[in-house]
Amino acid sequence: MKSTQKVTRVKLDVEQNNEYILLGIVSAEPDYKISLSLNNKFRISLKNISPIRLFGADKSELSFSRFSYNEDNSDLRITLISNRSDKNFFLNKLKNVDYLLQIQTSEKDVNFNSITSDLREIDTITAIFNIDISKIKDKNLHHLTQ
Repeated sequence: MKSTQKVTRVKLDVEQNNEYILLGIVSAEPDYKISLSLNNKFRISLKNISPIRLFGADKSELSFSRFSYNEDNSDLRITLISNRSDKNFFLNKLKNVDYLLQIQTSEKDVNFNSITSDLREIDTITAIFNIDISKIKDKNLHHLTQ
């Protein structure tokens, strides 16, 4: 006779701060030059980290470069992600955007206008877009919270 074990399910409530600001950047410059410009403007140190690797519709591997900065004594995290890999896009709905700038922080009073104003002062950046994450339906969007 088989013994049945009772399965106990435990639900963990883990508070995750997945709130972030997402900006679209249009620029003809390569990713490393944009990251250098951001480093100089904001006095941060974006560093090249492992790219986001996905498979395209034709099963080819796509690689989207990433540069990241984590501030030591706070929970500020800034990530620059390429939106293009050859002729493919990380977020297909945003084909006019070359780079995504993700800013994560627990602070509620992030001065969004100041950030976009500072970004517009960088010569190599052609345009800045505020991206409303709630209105974008894309299967790759979950890669931004990893």
